[in-house]
Amino acid sequence: MSRDRSRPRRRRLDRRVLIAASVTALSLTASGCVVVHGEREVLPSATRAEAAKALTAFTTAYNKADKAYDSSLDAGHVTGALGDIDEGRLKAGHKNYPSGNPGYSPLEFSDAKFTIPKKAGWPRWFVAEARGNKGGDAHWLLVFTRDDLGDPWQVAFLTLITPGSLPQLKKDKDGWAEAVPANSTELAVPPADLSRDYTNYLKNGGKTFADGPHTSNWRAQRAKAAKQPGLATQFIDEPLTSGDYAPLALRTQDGGALVFFAHRRYQKLTAAANASIPAQKADVLALVSGEIKQSLTMEFMSNEVALDPQSGGQVSVLARLEGMTSGTGS
Repeated sequence: MSRDRSRPRRRRLDRRVLIAASVTALSLTASGCVVVHGEREVLPSATRAEAAKALTAFTTAYNKADKAYDSSLDAGHVTGALGDIDEGRLKAGHKNYPSGNPGYSPLEFSDAKFTIPKKAGWPRWFVAEARGNKGGDAHWLLVFTRDDLGDPWQVAFLTLITPGSLPQLKKDKDGWAEAVPANSTELAVPPADLSRDYTNYLKNGGKTFADGPHTSNWRAQRAKAAKQPGLATQFIDEPLTSGDYAPLALRTQDGGALVFFAHRRYQKLTAAANASIPAQKADVLALVSGEIKQSLTMEFMSNEVALDPQSGGQVSVLARLEGMTSGTGS
């Protein structure tokens, strides 16, 4: 706040305000309450009770939106990559079933475990791993984040993982985890560069990423799809590195990091003159604008969780979840 030094009366008022503020601060200290500045102090991002409450609030909102196929009902509880995926799913559902989800059954979680890092500054965030009644035997891995003390907790990243597949995370004596800076250079890839390096790898290959279903196998599937008779398939991947899509990382016990990141991708199908685009599912058609004649371009949001080892190792992409967000026919 700037001061108006041309007004003596204002300065006398400022002094009275400062005295009142000092008295208030003293009374807070005497009562045991302490005001901390989240932008400076290294503190747990949330209490365990707050984390459990956030998971319950998300589940309640998610179920309301899923039942009605209405993205406005959980918009305050999702953001980033999951926000885009969820909005696309609900938009398609509403287009096909305007009166609501005919196959609705509520999502339920059990055995929830929370990993909460101590850190300074915003965003604050934590990870929840829970068994869900959907997704088979996989566990749901959700990353909650918020940018200010008054903001609601929102899920930015969501993947499904095999139980026991995550690395051991580093925790202090009180059970709080350690957040890894996005620009950390002690890792194979700084978390800030992971989305960019992943999209480069999907296009050009290389040794940065270990072989697996979301790396070498996915590249092989793309290469096969590009060579179908009468149909050309093109893939374009775009990194996402900032805002609600910015990567978040936790320190592992061995000095590496578990990193959550996202990217946007496009898949364009072009039929030869004497051929046609293959028939698409109703959920795809619900998100497509224009008439599909000889081409179809689909936009997807994809989010990943990866094990980023110390410098010299290869990054392993442990899980990936994506959803279509829009499409264009021509």
